[in-house]
Amino acid sequence: MGWIAASCGAALFAGLVSILSKLGVRTTDPDVATAVRTVVVAIAAWCVAALGGSLSSIPDISPTTWLFLALSGLATGGSWICYFKALSCGDVNKVVPIDKSSAALAALLAIALFGESNHLAVKLVCIATILIGTWLMIERKSGEAHGEGASWLAYAVMAAVFAALTSILGKVGIDGVDSNLGTAIRTCVVLAMSWLIVAWKGKTSQLALIDKGELGFLALSGLATGASWMCYHYAIQTGVVSTVVQIDKLSVLVSVLFAFFVLKERLAKRAAFGLVLMVIGTAVMAAFS
Repeated sequence: MGWIAASCGAALFAGLVSILSKLGVRTTDPDVATAVRTVVVAIAAWCVAALGGSLSSIPDISPTTWLFLALSGLATGGSWICYFKALSCGDVNKVVPIDKSSAALAALLAIALFGESNHLAVKLVCIATILIGTWLMIERKSGEAHGEGASWLAYAVMAAVFAALTSILGKVGIDGVDSNLGTAIRTCVVLAMSWLIVAWKGKTSQLALIDKGELGFLALSGLATGASWMCYHYAIQTGVVSTVVQIDKLSVLVSVLFAFFVLKERLAKRAAFGLVLMVIGTAVMAAFS
């Protein structure tokens, strides 16, 4: 099925985003990094929408759909900003599992709101397995430094909540709208939101101080994000939301792997077992879609 392949593509690109983003915020302010990266994502999104010939359908979008697209964009912007802040002060192996736990919340909301209740018992067990796996991945590490934990953990949790809302609002918002066009429109909301925050906080002067190497990683992160979005929202529009979300969260495997080889972040045995549980829960959820 095409939507499953698209979900896997979204997971691969999303996993790369985590690593590229971490490399891009070593010295760069998270808010500035989010704004810069969003420029690249917006350009990519509108190019794809134009190539797909969907721009002509803009006048046909209903006011209700515009509203949900805007709300989905705001949720995405909130998730990105919190995620970058969490990455700037925490390890990838700490932040990513919490961010991916948004899958459990999104799946529960999809079951309640969209009636995606086939094999309900299996789905609920899978959700519980994913949550337990997430806890195992972060429980041991969260006590390493209480001061640090209070910062990255709060931002990571907020990123997860906003990400779950993005999935649900996106499902409603792109109803009857080409997935690529919907992504492009939502990106404009994120773009405006991120740059307004930079201006409001008086951080525009920091743009000239961005390290060239980090700027390159941010640009690559933006391209990977754009590719992930295109795959993800096509899958959301044509597939089963609860399953699409779970497959997308398999990007944690890509993130953990690259974090080990690129960032030299090692995974404890307890955390590795938690990762296995997350993968099993996700795989079973996909099998019973």
